[in-house]
Amino acid sequence: MAGTIPDIRLNDGNTIPQLGFGVFQIAPADTAQAVRTALDVGYRHIDTAEMYGNEAEVGQGVRTAGLDREDVFITSKLNNGFHRPDEARAAFQATLDALRTDYLDLFLIHWPLPTRYDGDFVTTWKVLEEFKNDGRARSIGVSNFQVPHLERLAAETDVPPTVNQVEAHPYFANDEVRAYGAKNGIITQAWSPIAQGAVLGDPIISDLAEQVGRTPAQVVLRWHLQRGDVIFPKSTTPKRIEENFQIFDFELDDVATEQITLLDRGEAGRQGPNPDTFDYIPA
Repeated sequence: MAGTIPDIRLNDGNTIPQLGFGVFQIAPADTAQAVRTALDVGYRHIDTAEMYGNEAEVGQGVRTAGLDREDVFITSKLNNGFHRPDEARAAFQATLDALRTDYLDLFLIHWPLPTRYDGDFVTTWKVLEEFKNDGRARSIGVSNFQVPHLERLAAETDVPPTVNQVEAHPYFANDEVRAYGAKNGIITQAWSPIAQGAVLGDPIISDLAEQVGRTPAQVVLRWHLQRGDVIFPKSTTPKRIEENFQIFDFELDDVATEQITLLDRGEAGRQGPNPDTFDYIPA
């Protein structure tokens, strides 16, 4: 298989594969096979979440691939309904049980929910520090945190997040959050790296893909890599899972990179919820 996945060093000394496989919106019935396919192709990083409802199937896919647990980097995220300390502790243990593992490589607060829980995501973060301290989470981080949320964690806690997983793609570069992360040693992970397919028909992307002899998705994923983001494209189609892996044997030149960067629409390009107002709690 072409290319080798680079590892990125986190601020706690651990490393994370820069390319992973995402399972958001993959039905549980399809998850185990999709994960198994990704691992067979060469992925070694799987990104799931309690709210995706497919953690058990992720674990099944990892086991059927026949790899040692140490060889697969697994991320999950805290359910929005369990931010209070005892509920967060129980939810984390439920994640370990579902995956049938005794540790996670990375565990994240999925959303800051500043309009819920009296705006207190700091106490929740301190519970994640417990998981880090007892070894059940080798690294901890956040997802969908805006700069003020990150600044509050920095002011009120001692352990910085290793990563911040946020929406980022050519139409919504999210550069303010990325810049804060770069300045403060927090790696940006880009969810929805191809904007759920919305950018793939863009004429700039299409033209660049034709020029370099790659698919539009490969071009966009390569742009992310060259920006230094961690990405985890999702697919259940074996051919596409393989194509998304084949992004390490070519590079975009500075002109191509700038053309994609200029597609940024700012806040108008955001496709997902705004973290400042998102307050969804699963029923």
